[in-house]
Amino acid sequence: MSSRLFTTRRQFLGSATLLIGGSLLAACQSAAPPSAAPTAAAAASTVAPAAAAAAASLTIGAVLPLTGRYASLAEQVKNGYEMAFENLNKTSKLQLTLKMLDDESDATKTVQRHESLFASDNVLAALGGAGSDLHAAAAAVAEKNKTPYLGIAFALLSVHQKGYKYLFSPFPKSPALSQNIFDLFDGLTPKPTKVAIFAEKTDWGAELEALWNKDAKARGYEVVTDEQYTPAATDYSALILKAKSANADALLALPTPPDGLALAKQMKELDYLPKVTEFIRAPDGLVWGMNLGKDGDYFMNAPGWNAAVKFPGSAEIAAQHQTRYNKSAEALVGPAYGAVQILFDAANKVGKPDREALRSALAATDMTTVVGPVKFNPDGTAQIITVMNQWLASKQVLVWPKDQAAMPPAYPAKIWQER
Repeated sequence: MSSRLFTTRRQFLGSATLLIGGSLLAACQSAAPPSAAPTAAAAASTVAPAAAAAAASLTIGAVLPLTGRYASLAEQVKNGYEMAFENLNKTSKLQLTLKMLDDESDATKTVQRHESLFASDNVLAALGGAGSDLHAAAAAVAEKNKTPYLGIAFALLSVHQKGYKYLFSPFPKSPALSQNIFDLFDGLTPKPTKVAIFAEKTDWGAELEALWNKDAKARGYEVVTDEQYTPAATDYSALILKAKSANADALLALPTPPDGLALAKQMKELDYLPKVTEFIRAPDGLVWGMNLGKDGDYFMNAPGWNAAVKFPGSAEIAAQHQTRYNKSAEALVGPAYGAVQILFDAANKVGKPDREALRSALAATDMTTVVGPVKFNPDGTAQIITVMNQWLASKQVLVWPKDQAAMPPAYPAKIWQER
């Protein structure tokens, strides 16, 4: 389906914008043969008449890291957004148009792109991409411009402690991630006792590092090594060898996808394998299994969703994703789709392009999405479940929470030589 808009991924990434109008998209696809893939400029020219004819023409801006270190995460977010806008516009009283820009995984460009969307398109609301550092930059722009902002793939809590009124994040935050990780550990038999922490030198890294230390101590675990590293480091041997020599049987880290792949490969090279490993963020995308194969198995993540959750619409969007993109709907597709569900619900309750009214409607959200029931707290964080997956046989399997899990966690991890 998406190949009719852009014939190759390079064309998609090279395009400055992507305009999506639900009913128009279907019309364009039926009118154009598969070989007639419109350019971004052509797409823009065809969107305008439909938008003008609609009862209300509303633009939603989105800035995503479609290239750079977060690209494998942003692809999932993009896919979730595309499907949600197409599907929801079919029944929406208001036709919402999505305009996407690439920030190249650069926070400075995140700011520039959001400012551009606000200045040139007068967007009603903004959607984020992936990566807490990029969301932190985007949320400040939205607050300055008094524009509602929804961000997923975004666990950093400290941004919500700045008093922002326009920030909404239907995604688990650091305290929930830490608490649920140790809840899962507590249920393992025999449970691990010695924890190693590899903390990224970022705001989010420091936030999770402090929580992991606090929660480990409160639960009776011993933190035997707590090491920090600079993002995009290439040699993790010192960290790994310290954890190995301390006999750490549980490992907690939050690497970017490239850093996580390097860490996993070096763990195998140095023959270090704890009984359980939780890598936040790095294993969220398909690239994890594609690059590591069986060596990527047993690693767990906490990405906010799995298609196996028992919530309305999850199975349907997973099937649609497989058909449309010829690949499974991984971790972040659901949260992205759910964020758009929340946005459409609020926009239709308001019924007109009014940012302040939309902000109030978002704050009053109380609905069930593909990621489950969602309500917002006064600080823009959400009351939402925390989901954990485990890579097994090169697939992400839902293992937490217990009432949603497809199976219990596979534990302890098989040693490298037995896989």
